[in-house]
Amino acid sequence: MIKRKQDTVLKVTESAQLMDFLISKMGGMAKSSVKQLLGQRRVKVGNAIQTRHDFALNTGDVVTVSSGRGNSQLTHPKLKIVYEDDDLIVVNKQPGLLTVATTPGSKETTVMSILRAYVKKQNARANIYVVHRLDRETSGLLVFARSEELQHYMREYWRELVTERTYIALAEGILEPREGKITTWLTEDKRNAVVYSSPVDDGGDIAITNYKVLKITNHKSQITNTPPLVGRGREGAYSLVELHLETGRTNQIRVHLASKGCPVVGDRKYGHGNDSSPIDRLCLHAKVLAFIHPVTEKTVRFESPVPKEFNRVLM
Repeated sequence: MIKRKQDTVLKVTESAQLMDFLISKMGGMAKSSVKQLLGQRRVKVGNAIQTRHDFALNTGDVVTVSSGRGNSQLTHPKLKIVYEDDDLIVVNKQPGLLTVATTPGSKETTVMSILRAYVKKQNARANIYVVHRLDRETSGLLVFARSEELQHYMREYWRELVTERTYIALAEGILEPREGKITTWLTEDKRNAVVYSSPVDDGGDIAITNYKVLKITNHKSQITNTPPLVGRGREGAYSLVELHLETGRTNQIRVHLASKGCPVVGDRKYGHGNDSSPIDRLCLHAKVLAFIHPVTEKTVRFESPVPKEFNRVLM
């Protein structure tokens, strides 16, 4: 269990202005940082929030500096905060946004860069740390830590902390059987950024995906009253699939569905790409993320709605 940083409580021993007092007691904090604390309503004198830097303190007063976040809001068309506290931020990202930059010094906007700018508006010394990632074109839920210590803890115990991790995919063709488990060994070729799958242990990392087909459609079979055809390459045939990960390997879902002959719709790397897609995106979404909060030790659960365009294809 990680201990949460506590509020700072300071007792006034001689009369002073609030600004001067905080600078002297907060490790030489700059005036701009003190003003930021005041502006974020994170300073109390007694039980009252105080925002004036020239407020007069008297001997015996108690000043409390909250460790909590400020009141700034994140506004970005591709990223929404669904939960935040003193320890974590959980976001819902849209497709087209990288989790973190892939090369040092990159100027590309990422989830990490957006959140870093957001927390620094609250506190210039604040930072944000990635716990896990989603592919650029995958939408859905991600969690970030507010401290490096918490990041290391969550990464090390990720499998023990996560209680539910559910994805929704729109796959090409009719996936058979309609419910099952896919187990293969995955090997990543870093030279071409492709993951290869083997049905037997070839020295790769074992990957396990449980799946269930929620809905299927085959417009052609509906017209001709012929049975739906199994596998990919059938125009108008799609499966809406719910997937639960037992492991979290790179490109795991995309590789596993492709190995079943039903790649994710819009998958340029392992499927037919956008040329065969009725939607101009990779149709994979991180729907549910539930885990044991490493500080409170209570289970928290978050759910992001399935993108409407997935269901429109199935109508």
